Amino acid sequence: MNDATVTELKPRNTKRRVVLISGMSGAGLSSVLKSLEDLGYEAVDNLRLSMVPTLIRGSTKNNKPLAISVDSRNAEFNTEMFLRYVGEFKLDPHLDTRLLFLDCDDEALLRRFNETRRRHPLAQDRPVKEGIAIERQMLAPIQECADHIIDTSLLSAHDLRRLLVGHYRIDNSGLTISVSSFSYKYGIPREADLIFDVRFLKNPHWDMALRQLSGRDSGVADYIKSDPDFDAFFMSLMNFLFPLLPRYKEEGKNYLTIAFGCTGGRHRSVFVAEQLGTMLAAQGYIVALTHRDMEKNINTKNSGG
Repeated sequence: MNDATVTELKPRNTKRRVVLISGMSGAGLSSVLKSLEDLGYEAVDNLRLSMVPTLIRGSTKNNKPLAISVDSRNAEFNTEMFLRYVGEFKLDPHLDTRLLFLDCDDEALLRRFNETRRRHPLAQDRPVKEGIAIERQMLAPIQECADHIIDTSLLSAHDLRRLLVGHYRIDNSGLTISVSSFSYKYGIPREADLIFDVRFLKNPHWDMALRQLSGRDSGVADYIKSDPDFDAFFMSLMNFLFPLLPRYKEEGKNYLTIAFGCTGGRHRSVFVAEQLGTMLAAQGYIVALTHRDMEKNINTKNSGG
């Protein structure tokens, strides 16, 4: 992953930021911890559970943000004890504690363990599938109590880091809005806060002159804008979104993900995402534009648009 290290910045308040990370083995816990370390957090991997309170409260003068990974590899791992600690930390007036849970679907986890030929920590003498099932049941109470769940099933390393930067950056630079497009064929982006289906718009895929183009091209843009329902839809979209954005910020949200889906993820969703991104940037918001599936299956006859 070719990402520059983010400069460490001071916390925005006197509370020490603590991010406790748990989740499914193979879901990317190590990658998350490394990304938070790059963001300026003091990162500790799989600390023994009994030592977590000592580390967090050991130095009242140290206000550096702290990220601690605790998962089923831990010899002392105990769901009830872990959640008790989380509850205590959340009540501590000197701490800003967040519980992050990393999830991933079973099929993706199986594929990752098979590709790396690693053993599952709970399946040393049994099939990996059984270890995943045992771990999922064990961690279910933690997932239910999590402040933030990230499902990494469909996320690239770059997209995972982008989410972490958005949600856990230390500086107070305002609300960042991620606007993305996707194809319903490849699954909805589970990290999205708001998802809009734009498959009702005229589909440029069926125009042979436009099929190889994308929603970033002027010919596709003109084709979609010619849809008699587009203007009303886009105006309604802005009237719905713009009053909400300040409220998200007031509630302490630093990062909002808005996703648009169509059949192929190449034309309609890309164009609408680009249009909204331009409008948001004009209003002074920090905008990150991504198009997850724009380059997939562009030569497939029935790939959609």
